[in-house]
Amino acid sequence: MRLAVRETGTLDSGDHPRTAVLIHGIMSDSRAWHRVTAELERRGFRVLAVDLAGHGRSPRARRYSPAAWADDVVETVRPLLTRQPDLVMGHSLGALVASLVADRLSPRTTVYIDPAFAFPRGLRGLVYKLVFSLSPRPRRSILVRMNPKWDAADVEIELAGLRDWDRRTLLGFADTRHLVPPASIVAPSLVVLAEKSLLITAPVAASLRKLGMTVETVPGTGHAVFRDEPVRFARLLGRWLDRTLPTTP
Repeated sequence: MRLAVRETGTLDSGDHPRTAVLIHGIMSDSRAWHRVTAELERRGFRVLAVDLAGHGRSPRARRYSPAAWADDVVETVRPLLTRQPDLVMGHSLGALVASLVADRLSPRTTVYIDPAFAFPRGLRGLVYKLVFSLSPRPRRSILVRMNPKWDAADVEIELAGLRDWDRRTLLGFADTRHLVPPASIVAPSLVVLAEKSLLITAPVAASLRKLGMTVETVPGTGHAVFRDEPVRFARLLGRWLDRTLPTTP
């Protein structure tokens, strides 16, 4: 399935674009990346921010799964690339999808923000599923209460995303056995965690480090790290890009 893409930024010096592929989390869409996109554009990137199937301006699908979302992203962005992307980055569900995309597009670096690489087990996991699947779409007041650090623009963006969201995408998580960390890494990989991540426990974080990933926690943040602390996230992202990507691609 071909997805809607918000393509912004300009070509870097020379004939090759310095390209970033961004993949949002469930219930959201590409608009959530507006500050991250601006930071990447400032650094000379061309940004391809997709709307996953069932989100934003993209079509709805008959069935949803992490593998199907990854297929859609690859099908959509591969024709837009002149070479491997410099960066693939995802948040939550989008981070899981990004890890599958990275296996096929071989980016030069990857960033996973509070990724859905695991799911709580036992009673806690069952409670999470029930709450997630049965809760109504949050109203503005609830979003503000749940995300006290968001500014008014992010609240409005999230509300717009929720209006466009197909609730059946939740069925893509019916089998949480698909929520697993990558078996290997294809590029230098940064995992950015919320202060108290609901998905990545200390043992899972340790396993990611053992795999070779760099794991950083941003204090004072919830699940949407890049929206709770946009300045601190931008600094962390900038340091990572300076470390893993040369100035000239």
